[in-house]
Amino acid sequence: MRNIELKARLQNRDKALEACKTLNAAYQGDIHQVDTYFHVPQGRLKLREADPGRDELVFYRRPDVAGPKGCDYILEPVNRSIKAFLTEALGVLAVVDKVRTLYLWENVRIHLDVVKDLGEFIEFEAVLSSEYDDQDGCSKLQRLIQHFDLHDEDQMKGSYLEMILAYNETMNKQAP
Repeated sequence: MRNIELKARLQNRDKALEACKTLNAAYQGDIHQVDTYFHVPQGRLKLREADPGRDELVFYRRPDVAGPKGCDYILEPVNRSIKAFLTEALGVLAVVDKVRTLYLWENVRIHLDVVKDLGEFIEFEAVLSSEYDDQDGCSKLQRLIQHFDLHDEDQMKGSYLEMILAYNETMNKQAP
Protein backbone atom coordinates (compact mmCIF):
# COMPACT_ATOMS: atom_id res chain seq x y z
CA MET A 1 0.00 0.00 0.00
CA ARG A 2 1.07 3.58 -0.51
CA ASN A 3 0.14 7.06 0.61
CA ILE A 4 1.44 10.59 0.29
CA GLU A 5 1.85 12.18 3.69
CA LEU A 6 2.93 15.29 5.51
CA LYS A 7 3.40 16.00 9.21
CA ALA A 8 3.74 19.45 10.78
CA ARG A 9 3.68 21.12 14.17
CA LEU A 10 0.18 22.33 14.96
CA GLN A 11 0.29 25.98 15.99
CA ASN A 12 -3.43 26.50 16.64
CA ARG A 13 -5.80 23.57 17.19
CA ASP A 14 -8.94 25.74 17.09
CA LYS A 15 -7.97 27.13 13.67
CA ALA A 16 -7.28 23.59 12.44
CA LEU A 17 -10.69 22.41 13.66
CA GLU A 18 -12.31 25.33 11.86
CA ALA A 19 -10.34 24.48 8.69
CA CYS A 20 -11.66 20.90 8.89
CA LYS A 21 -15.19 22.29 9.22
CA THR A 22 -14.87 24.60 6.19
CA LEU A 23 -13.57 21.65 4.12
CA ASN A 24 -16.61 19.62 5.17
CA ALA A 25 -14.20 16.96 6.38
CA ALA A 26 -16.04 14.16 8.18
CA TYR A 27 -15.22 13.86 11.88
CA GLN A 28 -14.45 10.23 12.78
CA GLY A 29 -13.71 10.58 16.49
CA ASP A 30 -10.79 10.51 18.88
CA ILE A 31 -8.52 7.47 19.06
CA HIS A 32 -5.96 6.72 21.76
CA GLN A 33 -3.00 5.09 20.00
CA VAL A 34 0.10 3.58 21.54
CA ASP A 35 2.76 2.84 18.92
CA THR A 36 5.55 0.54 20.10
CA TYR A 37 8.49 0.64 17.68
CA PHE A 38 10.81 -2.35 17.40
CA HIS A 39 14.42 -2.69 16.27
CA VAL A 40 14.56 -3.67 12.59
CA PRO A 41 17.43 -3.46 10.07
CA GLN A 42 15.50 -1.24 7.64
CA GLY A 43 12.33 0.80 7.59
CA ARG A 44 10.17 1.15 10.69
CA LEU A 45 8.10 -1.52 12.43
CA LYS A 46 5.50 -0.68 15.05
CA LEU A 47 2.66 -2.31 16.89
CA ARG A 48 -0.25 0.12 17.01
CA GLU A 49 -2.67 -0.44 19.87
CA ALA A 50 -5.81 1.59 19.17
CA ASP A 51 -8.74 2.34 21.47
CA PRO A 52 -11.21 2.37 19.87
CA GLY A 53 -10.08 0.54 16.77
CA ARG A 54 -8.15 -2.50 15.71
CA ASP A 55 -4.60 -3.29 16.72
CA GLU A 56 -2.18 -3.52 13.78
CA LEU A 57 1.39 -4.34 13.00
CA VAL A 58 2.69 -1.63 10.65
CA PHE A 59 5.88 -1.81 8.60
CA TYR A 60 6.75 1.23 6.50
CA ARG A 61 9.47 2.94 4.50
CA ARG A 62 9.46 6.68 3.94
CA PRO A 63 12.14 9.25 3.17
CA ASP A 64 12.89 11.68 5.99
CA VAL A 65 12.30 14.92 4.10
CA ALA A 66 10.03 17.89 4.79
CA GLY A 67 6.91 18.40 2.72
CA PRO A 68 4.68 15.81 1.04
CA LYS A 69 6.40 12.46 0.61
CA GLY A 70 5.53 8.96 -0.48
CA CYS A 71 5.25 6.21 2.11
CA ASP A 72 5.05 2.50 1.31
CA TYR A 73 3.52 0.41 4.07
CA ILE A 74 2.06 -2.94 5.07
CA LEU A 75 -0.70 -3.31 7.68
CA GLU A 76 -1.57 -6.55 9.44
CA PRO A 77 -4.34 -6.82 12.03
CA VAL A 78 -3.02 -8.54 15.15
CA ASN A 79 -3.91 -9.34 18.72
CA ARG A 80 -2.03 -7.04 21.08
CA SER A 81 -0.74 -10.09 22.93
CA ILE A 82 1.91 -10.27 20.17
CA LYS A 83 3.65 -7.35 21.91
CA ALA A 84 5.49 -9.61 24.37
CA PHE A 85 6.67 -11.83 21.53
CA LEU A 86 7.97 -8.88 19.46
CA THR A 87 9.58 -7.29 22.51
CA GLU A 88 11.49 -10.49 23.26
CA ALA A 89 12.44 -11.17 19.64
CA LEU A 90 13.33 -7.65 18.46
CA GLY A 91 13.55 -5.34 21.47
CA VAL A 92 11.63 -2.10 21.92
CA LEU A 93 13.16 0.97 20.33
CA ALA A 94 10.61 3.51 21.65
CA VAL A 95 6.96 4.07 22.50
CA VAL A 96 4.82 6.92 21.14
CA ASP A 97 1.58 7.59 23.03
CA LYS A 98 -0.95 9.91 21.39
CA VAL A 99 -4.57 10.89 21.09
CA ARG A 100 -5.54 11.30 17.45
CA THR A 101 -8.57 13.28 16.29
CA LEU A 102 -9.43 11.88 12.87
CA TYR A 103 -11.18 13.60 9.95
CA LEU A 104 -11.72 12.27 6.43
CA TRP A 105 -11.71 14.49 3.35
CA GLU A 106 -11.99 12.74 -0.01
CA ASN A 107 -9.18 10.12 0.09
CA VAL A 108 -7.19 12.08 2.71
CA ARG A 109 -7.00 11.29 6.40
CA ILE A 110 -6.48 14.43 8.50
CA HIS A 111 -4.99 13.74 11.93
CA LEU A 112 -4.85 16.27 14.75
CA ASP A 113 -2.48 14.58 17.19
CA VAL A 114 -1.64 15.30 20.81
CA VAL A 115 1.55 13.34 21.46
CA LYS A 116 2.67 12.71 25.03
CA ASP A 117 5.88 14.62 25.83
CA LEU A 118 6.08 16.12 22.31
CA GLY A 119 3.08 18.41 21.79
CA GLU A 120 0.49 18.91 19.06
CA PHE A 121 0.81 18.03 15.38
CA ILE A 122 -1.21 17.80 12.20
CA GLU A 123 -0.76 15.06 9.64
CA PHE A 124 -2.26 14.49 6.21
CA GLU A 125 -2.29 11.05 4.57
CA ALA A 126 -3.59 10.83 1.01
CA VAL A 127 -4.37 7.13 0.57
CA LEU A 128 -3.50 6.03 -2.96
CA SER A 129 -5.27 3.47 -5.15
CA SER A 130 -5.91 2.80 -8.83
CA GLU A 131 -8.13 5.90 -8.74
CA TYR A 132 -5.67 8.16 -6.85
CA ASP A 133 -1.99 8.34 -7.82
CA ASP A 134 1.07 10.12 -6.36
CA GLN A 135 0.34 13.28 -8.35
CA ASP A 136 -3.23 13.44 -7.04
CA GLY A 137 -1.99 12.90 -3.47
CA CYS A 138 0.67 15.60 -3.74
CA SER A 139 -1.81 18.02 -5.30
CA LYS A 140 -4.34 17.48 -2.50
CA LEU A 141 -1.69 17.88 0.20
CA GLN A 142 -0.51 21.15 -1.36
CA ARG A 143 -4.11 22.36 -1.26
CA LEU A 144 -4.40 21.34 2.40
CA ILE A 145 -1.09 23.02 3.29
CA GLN A 146 -2.55 26.28 2.00
CA HIS A 147 -6.00 25.71 3.52
CA PHE A 148 -4.52 25.01 6.97
CA ASP A 149 -1.94 27.82 6.56
CA LEU A 150 1.02 25.54 7.31
CA HIS A 151 4.46 27.12 7.01
CA ASP A 152 7.63 25.45 5.72
CA GLU A 153 9.31 25.75 9.14
CA ASP A 154 6.46 23.79 10.76
CA GLN A 155 6.76 20.82 8.38
CA MET A 156 8.65 17.86 9.77
CA LYS A 157 11.19 15.59 8.10
CA GLY A 158 10.96 12.54 10.32
CA SER A 159 8.39 10.73 12.38
CA TYR A 160 7.30 10.79 15.99
CA LEU A 161 9.82 7.98 16.50
CA GLU A 162 12.84 10.25 15.92
CA MET A 163 11.30 12.95 18.06
CA ILE A 164 10.61 10.65 21.01
CA LEU A 165 14.10 9.14 20.72
CA ALA A 166 15.60 12.64 20.93
CA TYR A 167 13.32 13.51 23.84
CA ASN A 168 14.26 10.32 25.70
CA GLU A 169 17.96 10.98 25.12
CA THR A 170 17.62 14.51 26.51
CA MET A 171 15.72 13.24 29.55
CA ASN A 172 18.33 10.53 30.18
CA LYS A 173 21.15 13.12 30.09
CA GLN A 174 19.27 15.26 32.64
CA ALA A 175 18.65 12.34 35.02
CA PRO A 176 20.93 12.26 38.09
